[in-house]
Amino acid sequence: MLSVGIISDTHGLLRPEAEQRLAGVAHIIHGGDIGKPDVIAGLRRIAPVSAIRGNTDTGEWAEEYPDTEMVRLGGHTIYVLHDIQELRLDPVLCGVDVVVSGHSHRPRIETVNGVLYLNPGSAGPRRFRLPVTLAILELTARGLRPVVHNLGGEGLGTRS
Repeated sequence: MLSVGIISDTHGLLRPEAEQRLAGVAHIIHGGDIGKPDVIAGLRRIAPVSAIRGNTDTGEWAEEYPDTEMVRLGGHTIYVLHDIQELRLDPVLCGVDVVVSGHSHRPRIETVNGVLYLNPGSAGPRRFRLPVTLAILELTARGLRPVVHNLGGEGLGTRS
């Protein structure tokens, strides 16, 4: 089994609760709106990081991050983009197992045509009444097991 931390929309804030929840994962994927480079530096102290740029990531520091990324982990292909509304490829035709997005600040776990769509929600500053969340994706021989974790409480659910 391979555990992957999925985090997005930190907007410059890496919460201690997020660091604690991500401890022990083999890899971390950041779905954009990083906020500042210190966030990625903090995540890299936990595990290797794949990160993309979100719509609020501007300035020279953000230029090193792509708009999208294809990540291969544990025999699975994961496509990462910030805003799901900007998905321009067919995940099924491209052999993608998981589409990771952020932007909405709303956690989402949904499987469509055999592809897992996973939005970890926002782990940064609280916005309106939305929960502060991240996800852990377990890649197993039996398949994918995503869990969204409320950083103030229990997991919000699983579905694959």
